[in-house]
Amino acid sequence: MRILFNSPLLNCQLSTVNCQHFGYAQCKLSTLPMSSSTLLVPANIKFDEAIALTQAFLNQLKKKELTSSQIQKFVSELVQTSNGARGFFVTYLTAQDPICDEPQPEIIAALHAHPEIAADLLVKNIAMSTAQQLYHQRRNDLEMVASSATVAARTTAIIQQLKLPQIQAMCRELVDTIHNGSGSYSEFLTRWGYDDDQKNSIAQIVSSLGIY
Repeated sequence: MRILFNSPLLNCQLSTVNCQHFGYAQCKLSTLPMSSSTLLVPANIKFDEAIALTQAFLNQLKKKELTSSQIQKFVSELVQTSNGARGFFVTYLTAQDPICDEPQPEIIAALHAHPEIAADLLVKNIAMSTAQQLYHQRRNDLEMVASSATVAARTTAIIQQLKLPQIQAMCRELVDTIHNGSGSYSEFLTRWGYDDDQKNSIAQIVSSLGIY
């Protein structure tokens, strides 16, 4: 198994984020202490801190404790850095809660304010979750197939609502790399060791997003 976003395994006391649908080991972390009403994003946030903050955010979101402005402000501040964005997406996309199936307009607006970071991670996430569905199908692991499918569906929903030109360009580059056997995504595809069937599946899904 691999670890999402090249992050080391994190010590776990209270919380666990399951990253296996991406093809990574389980991400584990300690829950950060914070008030029930305040979500403060550190200037130099760490990956594990971002995961814990996103979990706290989702808890408050589910309880309807946040205003629209608080939702957008928190997500925008979190995803403006690489660590923050990675922690947000790995938590939001894998959370076992239907609240994450339909992204709120405030979340979409916050992601739209940071297009380069959001686009890069979303395109890679759709590729990873698509490849992992095939990986788990081969092993008849139906639970993990369903988990990877959930990640792919959530990522697709965000991509289609964002309508970022950066995503369109990156999707085109990814598909072209797969079809041509080389390109800007060669290192990414090689790093994760995707075989031809997985690559073809990625190209098919990305091409069917309606933005390519």
